[in-house]
Amino acid sequence: MADETAVVVGVGPGLGLALVKAFAKEGYKVLAAARKASALTELSAASPEARVTPVDVDATQPAQVDQLFARAEREGPVRVAIFNAGTFQRATVTETDPEQFERCWRVGSLGGFLVGRAAARLMAGRGAGTILFTGATASLRGGAGFVNLASPKFALRAVAQSMARELGPQGIHVAHVIIDGQIRSARYAHLLTERGPDSLLEPSAIADTYVMLHRQHRSAWTHELDLRPWSEKF
Repeated sequence: MADETAVVVGVGPGLGLALVKAFAKEGYKVLAAARKASALTELSAASPEARVTPVDVDATQPAQVDQLFARAEREGPVRVAIFNAGTFQRATVTETDPEQFERCWRVGSLGGFLVGRAAARLMAGRGAGTILFTGATASLRGGAGFVNLASPKFALRAVAQSMARELGPQGIHVAHVIIDGQIRSARYAHLLTERGPDSLLEPSAIADTYVMLHRQHRSAWTHELDLRPWSEKF
């Protein structure tokens, strides 16, 4: 595995960083991509073996995404690709600006397609690989005030389904993970006091599930699963 790579697109201080750490721990060289990945100081400590490389990438730009995967392939065969990017600005339907709506869709849906396509082009020739997409509650249910999130998340789920059906017979495992609940961060720390211990999704626990999906035998692949804390109503 020393010469294989994993690409994580959409790296921030929460789940993205946890995914980078988890796959570096598995022995992969990890390219951690985001618009400002080089400014994320936590990445320097993500792997003591210096197996993590931050790369500044705009996931909505086809050329930049293709260049990212070409760079990863030079480091070693791309075995894992994770799309974890997204953006959201809460607004009512009547308040939502069309440019704002399109920007959310471009990041959350078009970006997922571009990342999945770039990964598939490399993996198909080898007949092996894993492509994972991060979804949300909004992947299944469009809530009031969440039109800017539901649209790209619904679309991303459709992209994942189409890719899974097309690429599965070629040996590529495609899975969609629905994150149903708040992920633990400083912003939501107060909820732990209100709801109780482990009432927020732990980033490292989510990342462990992504590793599990990658490890699955192809005779028992999961395409979609949901993750939520014990306190979340569903």
